[in-house]
Amino acid sequence: QVQLVESGGGLVQAGGSLRLSCLASGRTFSNYAMGWFRQAPGKERELVAGISSGGSTYYTDSVKGRFTISRDNAKNAVYLQMNSLKPEDTAVYYCASGRLPLVVRSASGYDYWGQGTQVTVSS
Repeated sequence: QVQLVESGGGLVQAGGSLRLSCLASGRTFSNYAMGWFRQAPGKERELVAGISSGGSTYYTDSVKGRFTISRDNAKNAVYLQMNSLKPEDTAVYYCASGRLPLVVRSASGYDYWGQGTQVTVSS
């Protein structure tokens, strides 16, 4: 049984930092890309950051220079370090495991999802 479990969300003031963690089990995740998506109320789910099986990274423009994605294949874990947080970063953040080794921007490119963790940034 494949499981992804996120942790690390919470409430933070603008300018603050949070680190999200995703622990995976039930699959050899090192063979696949991993992604962090977010979904705000009334908005579509979007890929915030992705990392390929080889370690190449992708970031959406709004988080470049502020967020860093990393993975530890030995621990089956992926992380999202979020700095200089803004109120517009408020959303539910989801960890996802890709169908392919390379990062895909579409949610349809991911076949396993965590339950989500709320990130709220106050102004």
